[in-house]
Amino acid sequence: MSSHAADVRDVEAVPHLDRGGQEGYRAFLAARPHRAFAIAPGGTWFWMGEGSAADTVAEDALQLCENDSGRACLLYALDDKVVFDVQAWSRMWGPYLDRAAADRAPIGNELGQRFFDLAFSDAAGKKLNLAALRGKVVVLHFWGSWCPPCRHEMPELQRLQRALDKTADIRLVMLQVRESHAVAQRWLKQQKLRMSFYDSGAQDSRSDTLQLADGKTVHDRYIAPVFPTTYVLDKHGIVVFANHGPVAHWEQYLPLLRDVAKRSGK
Repeated sequence: MSSHAADVRDVEAVPHLDRGGQEGYRAFLAARPHRAFAIAPGGTWFWMGEGSAADTVAEDALQLCENDSGRACLLYALDDKVVFDVQAWSRMWGPYLDRAAADRAPIGNELGQRFFDLAFSDAAGKKLNLAALRGKVVVLHFWGSWCPPCRHEMPELQRLQRALDKTADIRLVMLQVRESHAVAQRWLKQQKLRMSFYDSGAQDSRSDTLQLADGKTVHDRYIAPVFPTTYVLDKHGIVVFANHGPVAHWEQYLPLLRDVAKRSGK
């Protein structure tokens, strides 16, 4: 096992936790032994405390975490020790659908579904759609400069975009909602954020639909119940991750994004 070297009381070191998860981790730290804290890629977590035996409480925390997330979980901490297996964590993103299974997948925005074929434009006005990006991993992000959590998250996304600049098979696709591309671009310049993003076609606060490549539309709140919302699509366009709300530390996802790039699309 390759353990994480973090101090067990370092809340910021626990990967993928949002504010609620960090509060849960603090509650875990305050509980009496035996206690265990389990996590899954994407932010699902669960903890158990005041158990009669360490092994039992660890098994219970893992099982309940897996029931909630629908995927395998790992122990992060047991009693007063970090037991996190970094190598195992980096392999937990799959399994990925092969081409035949991906072609049969229903269209939607749930895990294992083929995402809607959205139509959008690049900064120069060239028409694009998600299907044209098959063969690449897509980090699909819906945001607006009018949205406080979106604004707060933007420096994190800038760091992610810079980290991905030299990765040819991972693409960050940022689409503005309920405002024009020009308004969103102006805000980025005011904040001195140097980021490239795409034009969803939205024009103002009344623009509440997104265009599909076949000419139809889908309501933006159906795709993104809150803003920001982010999806990770594998090389077949299959949803392998979804997050509704801001992400605290996007760079923690780099090993997982690279895993999708390496192992999906077969």
